[in-house]
Amino acid sequence: MHSQAASGTSGGSGGAAAPAAPQDARPTAPGDPPVARPRPAESERPARPVAGPNRLRVVIADSDPLARRVVRDVFELTPGFVVAAEAESGIQAIELALHYRPDVVLIEAVLPGVGGIEAVRRITERAPEVRLVVFSVSDEPELALAALRAGASGFLSKHVPIEAVARTLRGVARGEAAISRALTLRLVERLRTTSADGTGMRPVRSSLTTREWEILDLMTTGASTREISDQLVLSEETVYSHVKSILRKLGVHTRDDAIEAADRLRHPGLS
Repeated sequence: MHSQAASGTSGGSGGAAAPAAPQDARPTAPGDPPVARPRPAESERPARPVAGPNRLRVVIADSDPLARRVVRDVFELTPGFVVAAEAESGIQAIELALHYRPDVVLIEAVLPGVGGIEAVRRITERAPEVRLVVFSVSDEPELALAALRAGASGFLSKHVPIEAVARTLRGVARGEAAISRALTLRLVERLRTTSADGTGMRPVRSSLTTREWEILDLMTTGASTREISDQLVLSEETVYSHVKSILRKLGVHTRDDAIEAADRLRHPGLS
């Protein structure tokens, strides 16, 4: 992305200055935010619609320029969409999402540098109002769960018809989840194998690490520090340190309180 930064529309004197655009951003049509991507000659592309109150502003993040162009072309030909910016790395996705605060970010799961899932987590922490949908060639349930836990509102396989992506993003902007029927069935099957007490379940957003949840799961079964140490092949000192961290993060003082707090996190609608 090598185009030069430039301002947006011209305004009257005395108006508030627009926020500085990220490096390598450029303007689109009057009224649109700058877009971070190389552009062909303007004569080669249709005029971009001016952003309005009923248009969804989207950031596309994918390391493949051809994939970005295909998605961008669909959005540009679909009424009600404005492509605010494009990113080719995880860091760019984070910077552009935080700068433009779009309605939706469509982000590839695998990005150079900071990965797509980690980028989702960072964007969610700093801009929770931004909806994120992870786009991937893989439809493995584990990857989808990781995306949802990181804060994504949906997970789409790149095998879905590209025209369906625009409809999906409209739903996400309305607060709906975006998960394919096939993936939903696989997730349901996974839930059926989860123990009744919720052991093994993880809330979508949690300050606890994966290791801390593993230890908390074993604490739920009544395992002692030594038993946890044996099962996870950790020293007792390491387990004790993790338990202290769990108590601190959950704001409790005993293991029993931590187990109750974890249950509330796993079943927020029942607390």
